[in-house]
Amino acid sequence: MKALKSFVLAAVLFVGLFSYAGDKFPTGPNPQTTPGALCTHPDSKRYAEQIDYCVRNVSTQLKNELIKMYDQQFGYSIRTMNRGDFKIDHFIPLSIGGANDKENLWPQHKSVYGITDPLESLLSEKMVAGRMKQADAIRVIREAKLNLGRVPDLIHYVKGL
Repeated sequence: MKALKSFVLAAVLFVGLFSYAGDKFPTGPNPQTTPGALCTHPDSKRYAEQIDYCVRNVSTQLKNELIKMYDQQFGYSIRTMNRGDFKIDHFIPLSIGGANDKENLWPQHKSVYGITDPLESLLSEKMVAGRMKQADAIRVIREAKLNLGRVPDLIHYVKGL
């Protein structure tokens, strides 16, 4: 019985700590402030579809503003964490026509980009091969970044194209 009580206590503490850590940073972009945006001032065109492509160009000032905004508006603690554990992510990736605009950027923790980055690469590969259109790639990446649990199914779907 004592072992069971210890196990239950340990489980409660683990869940509590995990929940607290999860509240320190976003697990996806907030669609209210980061709805996504397409490149409107392209540096070039890409793929057979000739989509607009913007080269990455996000100032340090904008990165800091985004982190501060997510902390203040949504109660995260990103500024108290190791900055190296975050990147400023493009909700709609540049590789599929996303913009460098504030509406397309959010602070992404390494635990999240470890899940979504492989899908981003796969979407780009399919677009290069002409097996996926931009609109479909955007639909898939939005679904993935707003529902991390769906990423394995989405990767399976995209690989099958």
